[in-house]
Amino acid sequence: MSSVTGRTLRLRRRKLVPGRKGQPKVVALGGGMGLSASLTALRRITGDLTAVVTVADDGGSSGRLRDELDVLPPGDLRKALAALCGDDQWGRTWAQVVQHRFTGEGDLKGHAVGNLLIVALWEQLGDHVAALDLVGKLLGAHGRVLPMSAVPLELQAEVRGHDPDRPEELSTVRGQATVALTPGEVQQVRLVPSDPPAVPEAVSAVLDADWVVVGPGSWFSSVIPHLLVPELLQALCETKARKVLSLNLAPQPGETEGFSPQRHLEVLARHAPKLAFDVVLADQDAVPDAESLRREAAELLGGAVELAAVAAPDGSPRHDPELLAAAYDRIFRMHGRIGPWR
Repeated sequence: MSSVTGRTLRLRRRKLVPGRKGQPKVVALGGGMGLSASLTALRRITGDLTAVVTVADDGGSSGRLRDELDVLPPGDLRKALAALCGDDQWGRTWAQVVQHRFTGEGDLKGHAVGNLLIVALWEQLGDHVAALDLVGKLLGAHGRVLPMSAVPLELQAEVRGHDPDRPEELSTVRGQATVALTPGEVQQVRLVPSDPPAVPEAVSAVLDADWVVVGPGSWFSSVIPHLLVPELLQALCETKARKVLSLNLAPQPGETEGFSPQRHLEVLARHAPKLAFDVVLADQDAVPDAESLRREAAELLGGAVELAAVAAPDGSPRHDPELLAAAYDRIFRMHGRIGPWR
């Protein structure tokens, strides 16, 4: 039995109790399917897990609710909650329910049930965090979900060649959905407002963590926005937690088309030059030049590179939850300071 397979089997058998002594406190930052992949893996190795989620989405159901009701976009928060649902019948059922989208031709077409539930509780309670905690309790979520900011944010990007007829022209592209699909090359992103307040519970979670995991996910629209919230960036720089940067399996069409793993590190360091990471995790088959990546990680982020098989075995560009969990477990044990879970 290989070491990865053996570790994966042990992770399957482990019974985790939220808040139990002997587990690392882990905070995961991101959004969309990338954060969901990370959470699905991390809940297998710790019961003390907090997700901090970007709130700049302006497309689909989230965009409609944001425009009509002037609320935070709930979609990425919903996906994080669904990812934290348990593997028992209760958890699987609720994960399916909150992810269900209405069909037909009426006003509800395209809306996800979980989006409506979250927004309804926001209106009832008037408290973003309390409402998300209540949804998490209903779902039996194995962790907590927090927005990175309590105000809706607009993502803006400087893009070279957004207009294919003018490949060298720089233009400003507005909106996360548009940035994610640009045919041009994203140079820089920013948030509007430029200094949004961080959710205090998110800052506290980062400062109190043993490990912080950033990524994987859409680099410019889900990962880097966390580094543009001043209080959250300050907490990431000041926390005593070890930090892992989890790279994507492949460049994202449009947003990071043609990016090497090293280029991902470069643009992140450009947006947050003072932020260091202890470990950069990458899939072993997605890194054509491991030595170059190690040099870039050490020079730009001050961290080591860990290569592991974390991709789904079917060849699709998605993470396998068990393999990713085994990789995180190995990193936490090999690179962690002596802590209460050791």
